[in-house]
Amino acid sequence: MAKPQEKVSFGERLKQIGQVFSFTAKQDKWFVPLVIAAVLIPVALTVVATLNWGLLWIPVGILITLLAVLIVLNLRSNAAMMNVAEGQPGAAASLMENMRGDWRVRPAASSTTQFDMVHVVIGRPGVILLAEGNPQRVKALLGQEKKRLSKVIGNAPIYDYVIGTEEGQLPVRKLRTTMLRLPRNLTGKDVNALDKRLSALMARPQMPKGAIPKNMRPSKGAFRQQRPR
Repeated sequence: MAKPQEKVSFGERLKQIGQVFSFTAKQDKWFVPLVIAAVLIPVALTVVATLNWGLLWIPVGILITLLAVLIVLNLRSNAAMMNVAEGQPGAAASLMENMRGDWRVRPAASSTTQFDMVHVVIGRPGVILLAEGNPQRVKALLGQEKKRLSKVIGNAPIYDYVIGTEEGQLPVRKLRTTMLRLPRNLTGKDVNALDKRLSALMARPQMPKGAIPKNMRPSKGAFRQQRPR
């Protein structure tokens, strides 16, 4: 059973907003000027409205000011996080895990020792493969993963994307909108059934493709000990 979400206190919520504010201000030089504008413009309009139509406009002005600041904070913080996430290994899987909706994410379901990886995502559109790493190597990795998944996904649609900024690739900043635009091909029951089949397929972990580092190789004596006498 899913664990109930822990309630966040008002103080913790303010602390989180402060952290987001500080992070965005460091990453985005236009953030502070936009916040100042989001405060000054509603305040000026509130003063004018109060002088002409009475004190009832003061609480309205306060609410509008807070709303404007929150809108600026939301938009600019998302843009700042996208800039930081660009090029970071595993960024696509992390963003998918934090997206709203029923998305079943399996980070690095297939990977190599060169940090190439393919994330498998199950959702209403079907099966989605998100590849990160060297464009030439991940194409081969995508082909292997498609062949492996074709044994259990049946007629479910499969989509694949290479995450990156080059031509023909999907930038991290466009990942969310791209996923939300995909058609809803499956029902909730279909997603659950597909999730169970893929869980059974991926129950056995795969070794990363590529050369095994020397410090991870078993000693020759280990093989001798395993031989029957």
